[in-house]
Amino acid sequence: MKKIFTNKKLIIFIIIIIIVFVFLGMFKDKILKIIYPQNYKEIVSIYAEKYGVEENLIYAVIKAESNFNHEAVSHKGAIGIMQIMEETGEEIATKLGMELDSENVREELSKIENNINIGTNYLSILLEKYKSKEVALAAYNAGIGTVDNWIEKNIIKADGTDIENIPYKETNNYVRKILRDYKIYCELY
Repeated sequence: MKKIFTNKKLIIFIIIIIIVFVFLGMFKDKILKIIYPQNYKEIVSIYAEKYGVEENLIYAVIKAESNFNHEAVSHKGAIGIMQIMEETGEEIATKLGMELDSENVREELSKIENNINIGTNYLSILLEKYKSKEVALAAYNAGIGTVDNWIEKNIIKADGTDIENIPYKETNNYVRKILRDYKIYCELY
């Protein structure tokens, strides 16, 4: 009698698993769009077009950097949804002719539109410099000087074909995460 009861539990468990997989399959894209949103679409579209950066790449960077939290501040002091360092933000803002309130740079960089504008422009500069998404993303995370040093010392290739050789674990994982998320964004949207 006990064996039959165990078989009934197993059958019920299998039926529940099948239902869950069918349910998830039917709503997979909807679930993924909740996990991988396109928040701030209008702003991202404007600056993606202005600076020639793919929207899905911008979304992947935002997802990795802050998960769309405009109040995010990293342990190193990077600010906003695209995690801009104050010095980089001021430098890019000056190049763009933007006037940031020098008394409140952190607050200015926390503003979503300023952050996306500066972050997307900076990403476009890196993409132009390195001609490789992988290497540009590594520089976005580790810095231009660091990445130039890695290329100069043949630690990584300038074409980004050997991202597994990025020596900083954080940067290595960062680049892989963004490339994964970028691929997901491209498939969803």
